Amino acid sequence: MDYSRITGITPAAAAFMKEWSEGDFITAHTSGSTGAPKPIRLRKSDMIESAKATNAFLGITAASVLAMPLSADYIAGKMMIVRSLIAGCRLHIAEPSLNPLQGFEHLPAIDMMPVVPAQTGELLKNGRIADKVRCVIVGGAPMGATAEKALADSGVRAYATYGMTETCSHVALRRIGIEDHYTALPGIWFATDSRGCLIIHSDRMSFGSLTTNDCVELLSPCSFRWLGRADNVINSGGVKVYPEKLERQIAPLLGDRAFYISGRASEQWGTEIILTVEGEEFDRDRFMSAASEILPKRLLPKEIIVTDSIERTHSGKIKRAHSQQSQ
Repeated sequence: MDYSRITGITPAAAAFMKEWSEGDFITAHTSGSTGAPKPIRLRKSDMIESAKATNAFLGITAASVLAMPLSADYIAGKMMIVRSLIAGCRLHIAEPSLNPLQGFEHLPAIDMMPVVPAQTGELLKNGRIADKVRCVIVGGAPMGATAEKALADSGVRAYATYGMTETCSHVALRRIGIEDHYTALPGIWFATDSRGCLIIHSDRMSFGSLTTNDCVELLSPCSFRWLGRADNVINSGGVKVYPEKLERQIAPLLGDRAFYISGRASEQWGTEIILTVEGEEFDRDRFMSAASEILPKRLLPKEIIVTDSIERTHSGKIKRAHSQQSQ
């Protein structure tokens, strides 16, 4: 492989490129969103197919300029290097920081840049970001409604990603501010199992088919709306409640506060809905009054817990308390 078009090579990137040159497999780690991160061996051939699909979807060619403000210790960073190698384009790497443009000031234009949600705030402080960056993909953790709107309003073409380490990064993208559903990359199609959970199919990658724990509304073999994790579903009064879907509905009422919905055993409801909010001086009555305007009574939280800090994974995902279902 020709690494001559890659600049700013960090120690993590150098270690990955050495591993890439030596064998047929690459060691990566799962995100840790459902437990401790675990090592996983990925086929280089799968990573190449994933890179080809992303390049085709986003229009990345040999003339493109990519910027990488992420660590190559993680799959998102590893795949940026592979995408640049497959396209034969320029890739500029910088050490990760909250300001994803730090280290790329010399670049007049960037065709594609991956970021995590924590970096979007500083990104949007850089004036007319759309004049500098053509496309941004956001992964690693869900974005809040306020952050998504700000990114969409900036004019930059931004996508939320859906995927996992096992699929060599994303298999579907959602245009932020434009779409409410995810669209498959080339060579990927979808189905659902008896639980309504997504099954990912590919005729190009070695996994062939992979059943997830994500409940979705399947719109077509190539598109779906994400509802939430099957193990987070709350059965309240005989009605299935998807916490992540409910969170998207109430997010505009909570501003920049971190929060999550969970369930607690209840004699009356089987499981009742609980809202946990991070921060201080939270006006519960004001929130409940506003929430009652947009939610049916059965979906209103039965209790609001305010805490100084919500635990997160190393990638920034909220660690929600598991719902307690009554027996």
